[in-house]
Amino acid sequence: MPEIQSLPVVLGSTSPFRKQILQKLDIPFATAAPDIDESAKDQESPQDLVLRLAQQKARAVAAQYPQHLIIGSDQVAAINDRVLGKPGTHEKAVEQLRQASGQTVHFYTSLCLFNSASGSMQSDVVPFDVVFRELSSSEIENYLQKEKPYNCAGSFKSEGLGIALFERLQGDDPNTLIGLPLIRLVRMLKNEGVDVI
Repeated sequence: MPEIQSLPVVLGSTSPFRKQILQKLDIPFATAAPDIDESAKDQESPQDLVLRLAQQKARAVAAQYPQHLIIGSDQVAAINDRVLGKPGTHEKAVEQLRQASGQTVHFYTSLCLFNSASGSMQSDVVPFDVVFRELSSSEIENYLQKEKPYNCAGSFKSEGLGIALFERLQGDDPNTLIGLPLIRLVRMLKNEGVDVI
Protein backbone atom coordinates (compact mmCIF):
# COMPACT_ATOMS: atom_id res chain seq x y z
CA MET A 1 0.00 0.00 0.00
CA PRO A 2 1.54 3.38 -0.96
CA GLU A 3 2.43 5.77 1.86
CA ILE A 4 0.28 8.90 2.04
CA GLN A 5 2.39 11.95 1.25
CA SER A 6 1.74 14.73 3.74
CA LEU A 7 1.63 18.36 2.69
CA PRO A 8 4.59 20.66 3.36
CA VAL A 9 4.43 22.71 6.55
CA VAL A 10 4.54 26.51 6.76
CA LEU A 11 4.86 28.52 9.96
CA GLY A 12 2.78 31.65 9.51
CA SER A 13 4.95 33.76 11.80
CA THR A 14 8.11 35.83 11.78
CA SER A 15 8.70 35.20 15.50
CA PRO A 16 12.20 33.83 16.10
CA PHE A 17 10.88 32.19 19.28
CA ARG A 18 8.18 30.23 17.43
CA LYS A 19 10.67 29.21 14.75
CA GLN A 20 13.09 27.87 17.40
CA ILE A 21 10.30 25.94 19.11
CA LEU A 22 9.06 24.37 15.87
CA GLN A 23 12.62 23.30 15.00
CA LYS A 24 12.47 20.97 18.04
CA LEU A 25 10.10 18.71 16.05
CA ASP A 26 12.80 18.16 13.40
CA ILE A 27 10.40 18.50 10.47
CA PRO A 28 11.06 20.64 7.40
CA PHE A 29 9.08 23.88 7.27
CA ALA A 30 9.05 27.26 5.62
CA THR A 31 8.14 30.55 7.29
CA ALA A 32 5.90 33.30 5.98
CA ALA A 33 4.84 36.67 7.38
CA PRO A 34 1.07 36.98 7.78
CA ASP A 35 -0.15 40.51 7.06
CA ILE A 36 -3.19 41.04 9.28
CA ASP A 37 -4.64 43.68 11.58
CA GLU A 38 -3.99 42.44 15.12
CA SER A 39 -6.26 44.97 16.85
CA ALA A 40 -8.70 43.63 19.42
CA LYS A 41 -12.42 44.06 18.83
CA ASP A 42 -14.68 45.74 21.37
CA GLN A 43 -15.58 43.43 24.27
CA GLU A 44 -13.40 40.62 22.82
CA SER A 45 -12.00 38.31 25.50
CA PRO A 46 -8.26 37.52 25.46
CA GLN A 47 -9.07 33.92 24.46
CA ASP A 48 -11.34 34.97 21.58
CA LEU A 49 -8.78 37.52 20.40
CA VAL A 50 -5.88 35.06 20.15
CA LEU A 51 -8.01 32.35 18.54
CA ARG A 52 -9.27 34.76 15.87
CA LEU A 53 -5.75 36.07 15.18
CA ALA A 54 -4.22 32.58 14.82
CA GLN A 55 -6.94 31.63 12.33
CA GLN A 56 -6.52 34.90 10.40
CA LYS A 57 -2.75 34.47 10.26
CA ALA A 58 -3.09 30.96 8.83
CA ARG A 59 -5.66 32.06 6.25
CA ALA A 60 -3.54 35.09 5.26
CA VAL A 61 -0.58 32.86 4.45
CA ALA A 62 -2.76 30.36 2.54
CA ALA A 63 -2.92 32.63 -0.52
CA GLN A 64 0.84 32.15 -1.00
CA TYR A 65 0.79 28.47 0.00
CA PRO A 66 -2.33 26.80 -1.47
CA GLN A 67 -1.20 23.17 -0.94
CA HIS A 68 0.27 23.33 2.56
CA LEU A 69 -0.31 22.80 6.26
CA ILE A 70 -0.12 26.28 7.72
CA ILE A 71 0.51 26.94 11.40
CA GLY A 72 -0.92 30.14 12.84
CA SER A 73 -0.37 31.16 16.44
CA ASP A 74 -0.79 34.17 18.69
CA GLN A 75 -0.37 34.90 22.36
CA VAL A 76 -1.62 37.39 24.90
CA ALA A 77 -0.83 37.85 28.54
CA ALA A 78 -3.59 39.07 30.83
CA ILE A 79 -4.11 40.07 34.45
CA ASN A 80 -7.78 39.89 35.42
CA ASP A 81 -8.79 39.72 31.73
CA ARG A 82 -6.86 42.94 30.98
CA VAL A 83 -4.44 42.26 28.14
CA LEU A 84 -0.76 43.09 28.61
CA GLY A 85 0.75 43.74 25.20
CA LYS A 86 4.40 43.95 24.21
CA PRO A 87 5.72 46.89 26.19
CA GLY A 88 7.91 48.43 23.48
CA THR A 89 9.57 50.81 25.95
CA HIS A 90 11.45 50.52 29.21
CA GLU A 91 8.85 52.62 31.04
CA LYS A 92 5.96 50.41 29.94
CA ALA A 93 7.94 47.28 30.85
CA VAL A 94 8.51 48.64 34.38
CA GLU A 95 4.77 49.32 34.66
CA GLN A 96 3.85 45.81 33.46
CA LEU A 97 6.24 44.11 35.88
CA ARG A 98 4.95 46.24 38.76
CA GLN A 99 1.42 45.12 37.89
CA ALA A 100 2.54 41.48 37.68
CA SER A 101 4.41 41.54 41.01
CA GLY A 102 2.72 39.09 43.40
CA GLN A 103 0.02 38.31 40.82
CA THR A 104 -0.89 35.46 38.49
CA VAL A 105 -0.50 36.36 34.84
CA HIS A 106 -2.60 34.23 32.50
CA PHE A 107 -1.10 33.49 29.10
CA TYR A 108 -3.39 32.40 26.30
CA THR A 109 -1.60 30.90 23.32
CA SER A 110 -3.67 30.05 20.29
CA LEU A 111 -2.79 27.45 17.74
CA CYS A 112 -4.32 26.88 14.34
CA LEU A 113 -3.37 24.27 11.75
CA PHE A 114 -4.96 25.08 8.42
CA ASN A 115 -4.87 22.66 5.48
CA SER A 116 -4.97 25.08 2.56
CA ALA A 117 -5.59 22.23 0.11
CA SER A 118 -8.73 20.86 1.79
CA GLY A 119 -9.81 23.90 3.79
CA SER A 120 -9.89 21.93 7.04
CA MET A 121 -8.87 23.80 10.18
CA GLN A 122 -7.97 22.68 13.68
CA SER A 123 -7.61 25.35 16.33
CA ASP A 124 -7.36 25.69 20.09
CA VAL A 125 -6.31 28.05 22.87
CA VAL A 126 -3.85 26.64 25.39
CA PRO A 127 -3.65 28.40 28.78
CA PHE A 128 -0.52 28.77 30.90
CA ASP A 129 -0.28 30.62 34.22
CA VAL A 130 2.75 32.39 35.64
CA VAL A 131 2.70 33.23 39.34
CA PHE A 132 5.08 36.12 39.98
CA ARG A 133 7.08 36.68 43.14
CA GLU A 134 6.76 40.00 44.95
CA LEU A 135 9.29 42.07 43.00
CA SER A 136 11.21 45.05 44.33
CA SER A 137 11.82 48.11 42.16
CA SER A 138 15.53 47.27 41.99
CA GLU A 139 14.80 43.68 40.88
CA ILE A 140 12.54 44.97 38.11
CA GLU A 141 15.12 47.53 37.01
CA ASN A 142 18.02 45.04 37.13
CA TYR A 143 16.06 42.46 35.17
CA LEU A 144 15.03 44.90 32.44
CA GLN A 145 18.56 46.28 32.09
CA LYS A 146 19.98 42.77 31.65
CA GLU A 147 17.39 41.19 29.33
CA LYS A 148 15.56 44.10 27.65
CA PRO A 149 12.38 42.08 26.92
CA TYR A 150 10.59 44.97 25.23
CA ASN A 151 9.20 42.85 22.37
CA CYS A 152 7.77 40.18 24.70
CA ALA A 153 4.19 40.08 25.99
CA GLY A 154 4.30 40.64 29.74
CA SER A 155 7.85 42.12 29.68
CA PHE A 156 9.87 38.96 30.32
CA LYS A 157 11.58 36.01 28.64
CA SER A 158 10.78 32.83 30.52
CA GLU A 159 13.42 30.94 28.52
CA GLY A 160 16.04 33.35 29.89
CA LEU A 161 16.58 35.29 33.10
CA GLY A 162 12.84 35.96 33.38
CA ILE A 163 12.52 32.64 35.19
CA ALA A 164 13.96 34.43 38.27
CA LEU A 165 10.82 36.59 38.47
CA PHE A 166 8.49 33.66 39.11
CA GLU A 167 7.13 31.85 42.14
CA ARG A 168 5.81 28.98 39.99
CA LEU A 169 4.55 28.01 36.54
CA GLN A 170 1.29 26.19 35.92
CA GLY A 171 0.56 24.55 32.58
CA ASP A 172 0.76 21.42 30.47
CA ASP A 173 3.47 22.41 28.00
CA PRO A 174 6.37 24.81 28.74
CA ASN A 175 6.62 25.64 25.02
CA THR A 176 3.19 27.28 25.33
CA LEU A 177 4.63 30.05 27.46
CA ILE A 178 7.31 30.82 24.88
CA GLY A 179 4.72 30.97 22.11
CA LEU A 180 3.92 27.62 20.45
CA PRO A 181 2.10 24.72 22.18
CA LEU A 182 4.03 21.77 20.74
CA ILE A 183 2.13 18.99 22.50
CA ARG A 184 -1.12 20.19 20.92
CA LEU A 185 0.59 20.85 17.57
CA VAL A 186 1.96 17.29 17.38
CA ARG A 187 -1.60 15.98 17.79
CA MET A 188 -2.92 18.33 15.08
CA LEU A 189 -0.12 17.38 12.67
CA LYS A 190 -0.82 13.68 13.27
CA ASN A 191 -4.47 14.30 12.31
CA GLU A 192 -3.14 15.61 8.98
CA GLY A 193 -0.86 12.62 8.41
CA VAL A 194 2.39 14.13 9.70
CA ASP A 195 4.12 11.86 12.19
CA VAL A 196 7.04 13.62 13.87
CA ILE A 197 8.43 10.36 15.31
